[in-house]
Amino acid sequence: MASPSSPFADLSSALADMVARASPHVVEVQSHRSLASGFFWREGLVVTPDETLAEEGKIEIELADGKVLEAKLVGRDPATDIALLRVEGANADAVAFGSDDVRPGALALIVAAAESAPLVAFGAIAAVGPAWQSMRGGTIDTRIEMDVRLRRRAEGGLAIDGSGQVFGMAVRGPRGRTLVIPAATIDRVAGQLAEYGRVPVAYLGAGLKDVPLDAGGSGVMVMTLDRAGPAAAGGLQQGDIILSWAGKRMPHVGALLHMLRATPVGSQVTLGLRRGGSPIELGITIGDRPAK
Repeated sequence: MASPSSPFADLSSALADMVARASPHVVEVQSHRSLASGFFWREGLVVTPDETLAEEGKIEIELADGKVLEAKLVGRDPATDIALLRVEGANADAVAFGSDDVRPGALALIVAAAESAPLVAFGAIAAVGPAWQSMRGGTIDTRIEMDVRLRRRAEGGLAIDGSGQVFGMAVRGPRGRTLVIPAATIDRVAGQLAEYGRVPVAYLGAGLKDVPLDAGGSGVMVMTLDRAGPAAAGGLQQGDIILSWAGKRMPHVGALLHMLRATPVGSQVTLGLRRGGSPIELGITIGDRPAK
């Protein structure tokens, strides 16, 4: 005789079904005695947390069927904690992202991999906030924190909401917090890594210094210029004082650098300046920082 159903049993069964559906997309990533998880972002391309990868040495992935394959590093972005690997010979489908519009208090799963078996954590969305910058300057489109303990080898697992939609990748944040890199950030950064092997970094090509203004307040003076850089190409001159960036007041260098980091390479920005006592505006096309 079948046991009577209950809401708890139904929930348990639904969660197990979601794990079973997600597991084929998830892999274990082995890198110089480090074990973590990752997932197929596109055919033959695996996303995994950058911080879990060794600086050099062999990288292997273990599929859900137990098959072990060598992986090649396509590119990595420490600023957003995203690395992209290329794997040949893997018969695995890429994951389909859903919306990363999650709410605090909603229940969610993390599905990772360990020794070709699912490794699962279950908890609530603890906090959701606006876009933020990591300690290394990377822009994360949404701040998502989960109230769940994340094992080291579960880093890189898929974060899945109550409807079974994947909304990001679980990583270990500062002070033991479990953060989720949202789908929008993964698509943006992994796409750049796939195309360029790195993430283009916004570059102005000017040495800057805070200066007080005669009328009160402060601005940002151009002290030096890279003659081959975008600032010089756009007409910026030594001695110019930058007062605004796309209409936003720029009281100090820190504010300007914050805006620069958040501006895509190739975008045109209008700078409000004071030159020789007169106000002017210049359009500058943001460049890509030259390789060292």
